[in-house]
This record gives sequence, structure tokens and C-alpha cells, in this order.
Amino acid sequence: MIKILIIEDDETIRMGLKYYLENESFKVLETGLITNGLKMLENNIDIDVILLDINLPDGNGFDQFLEFKKIKDVPIIFLTANDLEVSIIRGLDMGADDYVTKPFRTLELISRIKNVLRRQSKIDSNIIKIKDLVIDLKQAKVFKNGIDVMLTALEYKVFINLALNQGQVFTREKLLADIWDVNEDFVNDNTLTVYIKRIREKIEDNPLNPKIIITVRGLGYKVETYA
Repeated sequence: MIKILIIEDDETIRMGLKYYLENESFKVLETGLITNGLKMLENNIDIDVILLDINLPDGNGFDQFLEFKKIKDVPIIFLTANDLEVSIIRGLDMGADDYVTKPFRTLELISRIKNVLRRQSKIDSNIIKIKDLVIDLKQAKVFKNGIDVMLTALEYKVFINLALNQGQVFTREKLLADIWDVNEDFVNDNTLTVYIKRIREKIEDNPLNPKIIITVRGLGYKVETYA
């Protein structure tokens, strides 16, 4: 059974989440304090996902993020009332698996949890499948219909960032920040456009009508989620 730890100081939200998650057959542990959450994770190392509020009575979720990761590298979804882009980017840049702002739809949150679990399962198996693509994480190679598409190191780095976070929109700035080359020369915005085009030419059936790497107008790119 999937075990979820909720760390949220609003008891109404916490109990509501517990009710809905248990109806989805998840096992739920919950607390309103970071210190209790850390102890729960230490004592329940089989926890699969943490829902972590940012502003808590005994600390800040951002500040304690790495403390949770030290105990176990478990997927963490931030819960917060702050929907400022800078705050969202900070959370994702830290390595959070997702970021949900309040008020949120419970069904949407459950969908995001399942997506994180599905993503984690694919990572654990070292194989990711997207339509007719197979990504072998051990070999750092991408195969289309069994044939190596021969991505360059930088093309692979761009694509794997998107593929490991299916359904999540990456701003151009976030992608750029993630793809330093070997000489630590920053990849500029025009270069990113070129690399996306080259990757699409190798992995898409029709690069002019992409179905895998999708452009989200005004924001950036995402890889569509395929079960």
C-alpha cells in the first residue's frame, strides 16, 4: 500500500486530504509540525510521498527540504498559498517533484500524486517509455522503435529533464539553468530553440506537429504524460 505523509498545519485541510487519500486506498500519516514529520519519516522509512506545507509553526518547508531528503530521497510535493512565480521556481529548482497552490482541487492533487509515483516507478526501473520511445537511464540513450536516435550529450540532457517530469511545464529559463555545457558556458535562449528543434527531428514522427515535446505558449515546454 502506498504510504503518504502530510505535513500541514491547517487541520481542516489536513483531515480533508487524509479522508480523500484514504478513499483512494493510500495509507496516510499526518502532522502539523516539521519536527514530527522528520521523526515520522525516520520511523516509517517506507513512506512513498510527502505533501509538505511551506509555512509551518516550527519552520519553513523550503528550509527543511534537504533534511527530509537526507533521511530518504522520497518524492516531495510542496503545498502553499503562495502562487508567486518566483516561489514556485524556487521550489522546483530545489528538486521538489511538484508544487501545488491553495486552494487546490483534491482530485487534481491526487492526480499529481499518482503522476509523481508513476514517474518514480519509471526512474527506479531505469527505463522510461513514452509512446514509441524507450529511454535507458543506465546507458543514457534514447531508442525509437528499437533504434538508437543518437542524441548528443546536450540534447539528451535537455530531453531527460522534460521526460523525467512528464506533464510538468518547464520555463525556458528553468531549462537553460539546467543545461550548462562542459566548459560551463551558459546556453543561450536561441541555442535552446535550436536544440529543441533537433531533438524533435530525431524523436517525433512529424517534427512540425510534435506529440511528445509540446510548446506551451508563453511559458516553455513539456513532455506529454503517457501511461
